[in-house]
Amino acid sequence: MGLVVALVLLLSFLLLVSFWRQSSERAKLPPGPTPLPIIGNILQIDVKNISKTLTKFSEVYGPVFTLYFGRKPVVVLHGYEAVKEALVDLGEDFAERWAAPIFEKCDKDFGVIFSSGKTWKEMRRFSLMTLRNFGMGKKSLENRVQEEARCLVEELRKTNGSPCDPTFILGCAPCNVICSIIFQNRFDYKDPNFLTLMKMLNTNVKILSSAWIQICNTFPALIDLIPGSHNLFIKNVAYVKSYLMDKVKEHEESLNGDGPRDFIDCFLLKMNQEKHNQQSKFTYENLVATASDLFAAGTETTSTTLRYALLLLLKHPHVAAKVHEEIDNVVGRDRSPSMQDRSNMPYTDAVLHEVQRYIDLIPTSLPHSVTRDVNFRNYLIPKGTIIIPSLTSVLHDNKEFPNPETFDPGHFLDASGKFKKSDYFVPFSAGKRICAGEGLARMELFIFLVTILQHFNLKPLVDPKDLDTTAIANGFASVPPLYQLCFVPV
Repeated sequence: MGLVVALVLLLSFLLLVSFWRQSSERAKLPPGPTPLPIIGNILQIDVKNISKTLTKFSEVYGPVFTLYFGRKPVVVLHGYEAVKEALVDLGEDFAERWAAPIFEKCDKDFGVIFSSGKTWKEMRRFSLMTLRNFGMGKKSLENRVQEEARCLVEELRKTNGSPCDPTFILGCAPCNVICSIIFQNRFDYKDPNFLTLMKMLNTNVKILSSAWIQICNTFPALIDLIPGSHNLFIKNVAYVKSYLMDKVKEHEESLNGDGPRDFIDCFLLKMNQEKHNQQSKFTYENLVATASDLFAAGTETTSTTLRYALLLLLKHPHVAAKVHEEIDNVVGRDRSPSMQDRSNMPYTDAVLHEVQRYIDLIPTSLPHSVTRDVNFRNYLIPKGTIIIPSLTSVLHDNKEFPNPETFDPGHFLDASGKFKKSDYFVPFSAGKRICAGEGLARMELFIFLVTILQHFNLKPLVDPKDLDTTAIANGFASVPPLYQLCFVPV
């Protein structure tokens, strides 16, 4: 009996200490709902749709507020002004990355997406320079995207206008473009290795967007203690890295310093240059992690956006009809679309922007953290505090975009039908951590979508009114529902 009493007293003491520490910490941070000891605000958060929860909290606590994911304080930025002030105006202070436990398990501060400090700066600088050297923003890469678009069309022709799920076909095209940059070769769309890699990437996005992963990131001890989909995620990441490491070994055997063929060659040459530098960040671990980051980010985000775009065009056939008309008037049927065409196709450009705005692909961006103690709007945010910028709150701002929950290309058109830019268009995030591949993604989305519509009419299997465009997951990413359609040759 005495042991039970002692345990109860000890537990009560620990809970009181935890509550006292949180109360002391909270006094300096922005306001927010009162967290429970140990579990924080997790019971008040809809882990299946975090953005919706954040909007509700912002109505009570304002544009900057604090939540607790377990015992970790998380400062949320809600609305254009707060997001811009932090990520752009104070970009250096908010430039660190918080690597969620599931990513930490896989990357350990390597690569370009989930690293911080010197590693991130050097990997990002090198990646941007190398991507530019291999054509990002240049005609040479545009030619490569156009060629892949033609391969995509040929693959779609093989469906013979029969119902098909476009998921894997649409993933193959952007994946081949990034593969040609990383290790200088593309895959046949039926290559079994290629299909395995594509399936793993697609599966991992679904896992990351699940409620279970949000719980694992809140209580990281679960990752090692309990079986679940997180283990499949870790296994898939390891497989992709192992595949890339095999490519690295192949490159080492044929490396020629006079003419690097691709990203891996460039990185290996940089490693050789810095082999006597004990502090160098150019290591095998960073090579594989960075290549893996480019591979995943350059494939899944673009393919998911394309998949969602086709679904929205099926849902809104009048929009698809206007895009077809503009394609016929500007590009015709006999040549590939180019980026020069975009300025003469304001409606198509508006549709692509509206797709990205409406689907809100990465609702809470990737979590940041502050590089030092920061005074922000009269609050003290301690160094290392997790920062979540709500991109949803910017992309769905009802003053900038009337009826933001409605798909309407008019959000990006002025009264005369010309394309209208918006500072609130932030699907690639903003500031120091803005997506390094934004230029490539914009090029691919335009050329792939226009090429598809140049050659096919999209035919739904059900009445467009019955199509549901609601995301089936809304955690890490907004995942569109599965659907089928027919690609009917024009």
